[in-house]
Amino acid sequence: MLQLSFIRENKELTIKGLYKKRVKNPEQIIEDLLALDNKRRETQAERDGVLARSNSISKEIGGLMKAGKKEEAEALKAETPVLKAREKELTELLNDYEEKLTQMLYQIPNLPHESVPEGAGAEDNEVVFVSSNAQNLPVLGENALPHWDLIKKYDIIDFDLGVKISGAGFPVYKGKGARLQRALVNFFLDEAIKAGYTEIQPPIVVNEDSGYGTGQLPDKEGQMYFINADGLYLIPTAEVPITNLYRDVIVKNEDLPIKNVGFTPCFRREAGSWGAHVRGLNRLHQFDKVEIVQITKPEESYQTHQAMCDYVASLLEKLELPYRILRLCGGDISFNAALCHDFEVYSAAQQRWLEVSSVSNFETFQANRLKLRYKDESGKTGLLHTLNGSALALPRILAALLENNQTAIGIKLPKIIHPYTGFEMIN
Repeated sequence: MLQLSFIRENKELTIKGLYKKRVKNPEQIIEDLLALDNKRRETQAERDGVLARSNSISKEIGGLMKAGKKEEAEALKAETPVLKAREKELTELLNDYEEKLTQMLYQIPNLPHESVPEGAGAEDNEVVFVSSNAQNLPVLGENALPHWDLIKKYDIIDFDLGVKISGAGFPVYKGKGARLQRALVNFFLDEAIKAGYTEIQPPIVVNEDSGYGTGQLPDKEGQMYFINADGLYLIPTAEVPITNLYRDVIVKNEDLPIKNVGFTPCFRREAGSWGAHVRGLNRLHQFDKVEIVQITKPEESYQTHQAMCDYVASLLEKLELPYRILRLCGGDISFNAALCHDFEVYSAAQQRWLEVSSVSNFETFQANRLKLRYKDESGKTGLLHTLNGSALALPRILAALLENNQTAIGIKLPKIIHPYTGFEMIN
């Protein structure tokens, strides 16, 4: 959530940033917000005046009573009920204004970093890096199969069983498919721990406060699974519970930066997103993901973002997958992010790029919602910056590994995960 004081002091900059994010009628949104804020401030000032008058009268009454001026004291006492009634009225009005302002702020996305390119959608994203093994894209033989055929051939993932017990988008992993999935999770966790991240095993359901804290609510409410009887949401990513560990916390300066990693299943309704382009593992309702989260001082967050991108790239290098990195444009970047780099691996069988990670810097946007702060060296309290990244999401990584490593005798897995799988080939 943007800070109201920032919007008030940087009105034109805010409107410009909202235009870049393709928000409709940003001038009107900001004008309405600031008009309501002016009413709130006027009401606050009047209430403060009423409270000051009440306090003053109390002191005057005490002085008059001591001086034996009872009639004058009684005259002042008659004013007290009127002031109390007005104070109550103004307090209710102030609370109403503050609630409306909060709800309006919840609807305003984060402002994009100056490096975010202009653009309306995915076609305008900027390619900022292409791995050496993707300079000349791999070409498979005539009999190469996409992963949805390979998983049937080797009987390692079953979508029909998933439909039987849950519905579309809930695959069942079997045999070497299940072992490969578990191997990748352990590999990603071990690599993160080596890189200095502390492993967290969080709940996979969160309450409404947590959803608002990291910005999934109200923006992504329709995309989240909701447990109505308990008022809980199934998490769309481990970012939500892990970042919420620090809601309403003032972090000690010496404890920064905070580096956490967590493995969880993730749940997304993905309403209206089905089609040929999301076949097989390309788009699921439930999938596994290892997530990295960092909390840093503001002046360090963009250096941290680059380090997180370098870390994700190192995982893809070790898995020997061709990949590229995109800087998302204003029209494609998420509601919460100030800057986002997407990682895509190349699927030779599908002849297309598959997104496998997003590494985002949210600056103070989440921290303001979370009231996540720290005290700097001078003792001044300020908001921290939050960042997160997929490291990595399993389904499309698995799809690319199966497709790109298929041979006439089976699927040869990259050497780095042989110790985790206990086998070198799926056949």
